Order: sequence, then structure tokens, then C-alpha cells
Amino acid sequence: MKLVDRFLSYTKFDTQSAEDSQTVPSTPKQLIFAKYLKEELENEGLDDVEMDEMGYIYATLKANTKKSIPTIGFISHYDTSTDCSGANIKARIVKNYDGGDIVLSEGIVSSPKKFPELLEHRGEDLIVTDGTTLLGADDKAGIAEIVEAMCYLRDHDEIKHGDIRIAFNPDEEIGMGAHHFDVEKFGCEWAYTMDGGDIGDLEYENFNAAGVKVYIKGVSVHTGYAKGKMVNASRLACEFNAHIPETDIPETTEGYQGFYHLLGIESHTEGAKLSYLIRDHDREKFENRKQFIEKIAQEMNQKYGEGTVRVELKDQYYNMKEKIDPNMHVIDIVLKAMQLAGVPPKVEPIRGGTDGAQLSFRGLPCPNIFAGGVNFHGPYEFVSVQVMEKAVQVITHICEITAAYND
Repeated sequence: MKLVDRFLSYTKFDTQSAEDSQTVPSTPKQLIFAKYLKEELENEGLDDVEMDEMGYIYATLKANTKKSIPTIGFISHYDTSTDCSGANIKARIVKNYDGGDIVLSEGIVSSPKKFPELLEHRGEDLIVTDGTTLLGADDKAGIAEIVEAMCYLRDHDEIKHGDIRIAFNPDEEIGMGAHHFDVEKFGCEWAYTMDGGDIGDLEYENFNAAGVKVYIKGVSVHTGYAKGKMVNASRLACEFNAHIPETDIPETTEGYQGFYHLLGIESHTEGAKLSYLIRDHDREKFENRKQFIEKIAQEMNQKYGEGTVRVELKDQYYNMKEKIDPNMHVIDIVLKAMQLAGVPPKVEPIRGGTDGAQLSFRGLPCPNIFAGGVNFHGPYEFVSVQVMEKAVQVITHICEITAAYND
């Protein structure tokens, strides 16, 4: 099975995760794909293939030299975002993209006027959706690239390498992917997540991240007799969110600027729930943002009565930079691999996070490399076949360079 066919076969599986689930994985449909993927790895002849009851898959491409070489790993997640449906994906290939509009389906057009990044891929073959679902290149493109690279190395014994471990996991999109990842079993000195965006992306700085739930307790009274009695939780939810500065939201920030992101509001008169993401690259500013949310709640409780507003804050991951900086050889190897593959590197901070952030804090330095997806988490997502092929080359070069790194 070749790279494109491999990826297209993966997109046929709906693997959307679910934020409010209490199970692991968060949706049982993820296990259906995990079992398929495990069987594929076995059929491709990889060693030590195993899947635990939570859907975490591990496998090994054994070393083809007796030389002492660090064991390294490659990781991708197979769940897709909660932001857009991942069911019944109808992927197709736009051959030799000419730089114009792409009609995804009747009335749904992907245009470079709205998505200028399309123009960077003129002359390439683009895999797109029909405009009603996401594509799932985040991160099934990464999985396809890793598997394809392992098959290439398997078939080219002249490329010397040490033991290479690969792993695929659920629930990255809800910030839980690394929580049950067995770092000790994985047994690597360092690893790479293939979960970045467009060609050349190399990331080892990411947001510090927290999830927030704000619960508001109201009092429902007939509107004709509500004066001095009713506490309208829906109105208080609007009041709470009005405290968030418009300068500190995703729509108005970029680069290293942090934000508060309102994911959703569920409300009626008697009760309301607001869900937020808090993000900031700077740890001190991140802590201040959490304190700001608590302060809003305190002020509203003073105004409406203690217990009216309750906040639940949960840290999700931290900026991996502090764990990568002492291990910069991990980055040097990628930069050399990109050079050999003819890929100009784009070293930028992630305005988001990956499983690698959490894994880095658990003793496994794990920067993030491009997988090729663009406009992910939505129906205008696409991936270039040629970019995916470059990602495969980068993976194989990393393995080869690691084998010779201390020579």
C-alpha cells in the first residue's frame, strides 16, 4: 500500500473524540480504527506490535546494524477534532492544482481569496474534502507518513538505523492523548510527533494550556413576580464573558500572544455553563490569566451572592521549550534531515499544543514536525501529496542521521 492510498483508507474511519466523555478512548469508534491500524502494522512486518485496552498502539522497526544507536520514536494521533464532523469523509485528489478556486461540492468553494495558502501549492496534487466534513490530515497524514517511512526503511537495508519505535494514540484533540501514553514501554531517548502543519514546520515552543468550566447558579421565578428574586443565569453568563478583553481572544492575537477562547455556552434561567481555553507561551502570564478568571468569579459572587459562580480550572499541558533547550541535538538532527530532503525549515512557536508537549515533561523530549495538513479542523482542510512525500523523506533522514550522529 502506497502513501496516498494508505492515507485515503484512514480517512474512511470516523475517529472524532469527545471532550465531555469519561472513557478512554473518549469514543468507542476510535478503537475500530486502532484495531485496523494494529493489523496493518502486523501485516507490514513490524515487530513488537501491541495495542492496549485504551487504544494506544506501539511497534518497532528493528535496527539493521550492531552499532550502538539511540532508540528514537515517531508519534501521531488518530482522533479528529470535535470542531467538525469526521463521519462519511469524501476525500478526492485535485491533480496539478492550478491556483484557482476548488469547487468542493455545489455551493461550497475553497478559494485562494479566502485561503491564500492554497497558492503555495500550485502544481501539486491536493487532497480535499467535499466541504461538509474535515479531512483528518490532522493527524492521519502523520500516521500514513510514519508507516510509509518504516516500510521504506524496511525495504532499503542499505540505510542503517537503530531501533525505531512508533506509537499512535487517541484523544489528542481533547488534550488527553499523552495522559495514558506509556513512556517507559516506548523506551526512547527522544521522539518526534508528526503533527505539524504545512511543509517545513518545526516546533518546539507551544502554549501553556488550561481548560476552564464556569458554572453559574441562577434562580428561576415567574417573570411577573421576578423583581428582587430572579437570578437569570443566562444573563450572568453574558456578563461573565463581557469581562474578557477583546484584545485577548484568538481572533485578535498572533505569534506569542496568549488568549481566552470561549468554546461554548449552555444556559437557561436556573443555570449556565461556559467553557474556555486559556493559552499563553509565557508561564507567568499563563498563571495570571487563570487568576483573572478566578477574580471575575469572585467579583460576581460579591455582587450576586456567594456560590453563584463556580470555576473549575484544569492545566492541560505546558511549554515544551524548557525541556527541549537542554537537548538541542534533537532539533539539530531534524534541521539536517530537512536540508537533505530539500525542505526549508520554518521554526515557529505553536499556537496550540501537541502530545509532545506533555511527553516532554514526562522525560521524553518530543518536538513537532510538519505532517502537511492545512486549514485543519474544518471543511476546507487539505493536504498536498508532495508535502506528505517530503515528510516521509524527513523521517527516513532523521533515522539515518541519528545512526551517524556520534561518528
